Amino acid sequence: MRAVVQRTAHSSVTVDGQKIAAIDQGLTVLLGVGQDDREEDASYLAEKIVNLRIFSDAEGKMNLSLLDINGDLLVVSQFTLFGDCRKGRRPSFAAAAPPQVAEQLYEYFMERCKAFGAKVASGKFQAEMVVALDNHGPVTILLDSKRIF
Repeated sequence: MRAVVQRTAHSSVTVDGQKIAAIDQGLTVLLGVGQDDREEDASYLAEKIVNLRIFSDAEGKMNLSLLDINGDLLVVSQFTLFGDCRKGRRPSFAAAAPPQVAEQLYEYFMERCKAFGAKVASGKFQAEMVVALDNHGPVTILLDSKRIF
């Protein structure tokens, strides 16, 4: 499972011209599910993300987590995180999980985040979405549950 984690001042998701989710200060997470991913991968990333110390403390140091600041979490499914562009010019998405498996793990990931105490909003699985965000910092972290980076 892969995640692009962005520290955001505001973010939102729009589908078919309708804003379906919006958050204020917190994290916007683009989440991709791979063929070999299981609930353990979702649990690992959920715990890691809600506890990432990437928010500034009183001294301006990145020392606080999403939970510490009582921030919001916006989770958007994004299978393209498993796009392989090493051959040719068209990405291969063969490593992405099939939709029914990916949706189940996407939902499980959000439930785990809620279990840790995070306030979670989400995009719409398999929809064409417009994601708008104000990346604060900018701070962007890449995570992979297999710890390849």
